[in-house]
Amino acid sequence: MNIDKICAVYKSPWVYGRYVVSEDLEGLYKELSVDFKLETQGISVEGRAIKSVQVGRGSTRVLMWSQMHGNESTTTKAVADLLCFLNSNEAMAQSFKSQFTLLIIPILNPDGAENYTRVNANEVDLNRDSINLSQPESRCLRNVFDQFRPHYAFNLHDQRTIFAAGKTKNPATISFLAPSYNEAREVNACRLEAMQLIVTMNKELQKYLPNSIGRFDDGFNLNCIGDYFQSRGVPTILFEAGHFPRDYEREVTRSEVFRALLTILTNINSKDFKNIRINDYLAIPENEKSFRDVLFTNVQSIYTDSGKKDRVWVQYKEVLIDKIINFAPTIVAINIEEGLQAHLVVDVPVKWKVSEPDINELIDGNLLELIDLGQLSVNELLKK
Repeated sequence: MNIDKICAVYKSPWVYGRYVVSEDLEGLYKELSVDFKLETQGISVEGRAIKSVQVGRGSTRVLMWSQMHGNESTTTKAVADLLCFLNSNEAMAQSFKSQFTLLIIPILNPDGAENYTRVNANEVDLNRDSINLSQPESRCLRNVFDQFRPHYAFNLHDQRTIFAAGKTKNPATISFLAPSYNEAREVNACRLEAMQLIVTMNKELQKYLPNSIGRFDDGFNLNCIGDYFQSRGVPTILFEAGHFPRDYEREVTRSEVFRALLTILTNINSKDFKNIRINDYLAIPENEKSFRDVLFTNVQSIYTDSGKKDRVWVQYKEVLIDKIINFAPTIVAINIEEGLQAHLVVDVPVKWKVSEPDINELIDGNLLELIDLGQLSVNELLKK
């Protein structure tokens, strides 16, 4: 079975949408065969288990972890799909298990996942704690790294809808980074190998996401876990799952991250990446923060008939209510043009609910409190 069919067939039913917590994965864990070793590697601030799954008997060790930031769940869904696939009798799955030993932490920050926050229960960003190791989740990952001694490390994240693939008009649906290992951002053999493997994924993903793959900024910060692991001589790759048009639940992106994982494991196996040049990596466009979710081009006062039209830029804030992620439209800019583009442009006339609005006072305001959308609804906008 080729990768296309694998991505279509192997989608774990246990996880869906943006809100993914440790409890959701328990059904998947129960389905795994005796080939899989499930362990509790640590305990979170609020007492939740940080679980890992190990599979394979090969000599090449790969460590991957997801939801270091609790509100970044897309790659967790892709990891669930990978585990579902590895639990099958497919020839590629059996080959991977003979070539690799994979150690996967699907949710490193279970408290952040439960509360849908970037930070852990102590309000610490775990991706800025690789040196201080002030948090139990950070110490857990470091202990796993030191004991497992991986040959490769995959740092799995989500990125916001604001990112474009360079200066294109396309969202960065997936972005990658070979993190720096020093302040000078030099390229040694370790970082070069990470770059080369990213190029192999980019080449494959371009068939499905043309001009929608980005490269993340490589500013060095040893407190970031990817930079730290790279400095330890382990080729480390940052995956950033981003926006695909009309896919706010990130189910399309989920499948493409799964495709990327299958691709990189295939290429590590084959060693075909060894002839790839640095320039092929640098040719991947660096992310630009140019997107906003919605642009309303025709917002008029409900109280006057001056004909003045304001252009209002909106970003969705993700708000957890009763274990459901709600997308709250928030005004982030008014009558600003340069450098911005929108995932959705709404040209139909809508009305301010306030008279002679002071534009500066409306920034960060709730769209639904300030503008009468008429027949439009947020759910309808998300589907457009």
